[in-house]
Amino acid sequence: MTVLRPRSLKWRLVGRLVVLQATMLSLLVLLILLVVAVLWHSGVLSDDYEGSTLDVLKDAVERDAGGGLILRQTPELANLRSETSDLWFIVRDKEGHRLSEGTVPSDFMLIAAALDHISDARLGRTIGEASPPAGLVKWVDTPAGKVQILTGTQGSISVNKVIAAAPLLFLNIILPIIGLMALATLFATPFVVRRAMAGLGQAAAQAERIDIDRRGVQLSVEEVPMEVIPFVKAVNDALGRLDKGYERHKRFLADAAHELRTPIAILTTRVSSLPAGPEKTRLLEDATRLTVLTGQLLDLQRLDQQPNQFDSVDLVGIARRVVLDLAPLAFAAGYEMSFEPEDEDITAKGDQTSLERALTNLVQNAIDHGGRRGTIAVRVAHSGCIEVCDEGRGIPIEEREQVFEPFYRLQQGGRGAGLGLDLVLKIMRLHGGHVEAVEGPSGGACLRMMFPDVRGDPFPAMRENVRGVS
Repeated sequence: MTVLRPRSLKWRLVGRLVVLQATMLSLLVLLILLVVAVLWHSGVLSDDYEGSTLDVLKDAVERDAGGGLILRQTPELANLRSETSDLWFIVRDKEGHRLSEGTVPSDFMLIAAALDHISDARLGRTIGEASPPAGLVKWVDTPAGKVQILTGTQGSISVNKVIAAAPLLFLNIILPIIGLMALATLFATPFVVRRAMAGLGQAAAQAERIDIDRRGVQLSVEEVPMEVIPFVKAVNDALGRLDKGYERHKRFLADAAHELRTPIAILTTRVSSLPAGPEKTRLLEDATRLTVLTGQLLDLQRLDQQPNQFDSVDLVGIARRVVLDLAPLAFAAGYEMSFEPEDEDITAKGDQTSLERALTNLVQNAIDHGGRRGTIAVRVAHSGCIEVCDEGRGIPIEEREQVFEPFYRLQQGGRGAGLGLDLVLKIMRLHGGHVEAVEGPSGGACLRMMFPDVRGDPFPAMRENVRGVS
């Protein structure tokens, strides 16, 4: 299937303007020709064009078989003879061939005898006489070659002459004008369109910055073309509806989390009173998971309503408390626990409660999917990074990004709702950091909470130590 590329509005306007200009100029040429034809037909041009007789003779001059000059009987010549009773002319060439008709006026007899000494001339009967003159002497190009013609200025301009001049008018005047206007359009129109669309570009830039964490944004209609304003307003209305729907969704989740806290606490208390055994362990794990998830939902709502109100938190202290809280659960599930801080005091900017819940979720995830064997290690690096590793089967490379999607599970039918890692991802994004899945030192899964100042591998020395021990 062929994918059609979007058409550029700018170049569509340029192309249409060029075509419009060419069409208008062509219509202008036709209009000029029409006006000239009307003027010719009405006789307005008859008294002002001095070369009509010369033009007719020039087109009719030919040579006979012997090389002499003759006149071909053209329609224009026949019309000239019928309209001009006193038609006269002399046609001659450089070889001495001569052709004449009518009687040369007495005023021009001496000039006719001296044509060898005259090239071109306009002849009048009175000094200072206004145009047109009474006669013309001119060398012209004809079908018989270059000849000299002496004749009067009788007759009017031919409509064929007007039509014949049209291509020259187009090539010499109209076509250059079209070219100049086309060039001006090609260079000026993109600039004009770009300036006219500047407001639309600003609105598009604002739309690119809209994100789930930046709601309530409305696109500006300042400097937006009037024709596009309804579209921008429709987008703003859609954004407003999405914001309202998102707020309703958040309120529902928060209300649900509040309502669940009490029954989950009662459930945990009742499970704790059961006799020790594998079933009790599993029930305690599930209750802990539910407690963490409801807490994280409430934390997300609180952080979303009060962004960037973070204090300095002790990452080592957070990790130590989580390990102490979940160690009994890990031991009951068959694991060993390892806590490995690189220093006693490693701080970062954040919300302590939500970070504790996020780390609790990672440890709970390791308990659920670590194969119930080996050691679950919690490490804190100098760079401000917390890592939770197990010795289970690990996470395939192609699924290391998908595990953070909501409701995604590595194994169908597994425990949990598939929301834990997604909530951890959201908490870390609110802190300006991120969480990633990598391969652990022993090949198991390793989930890493990384804060904004983390660069590269935050545990290089520890990696070497672990490899050396193993």
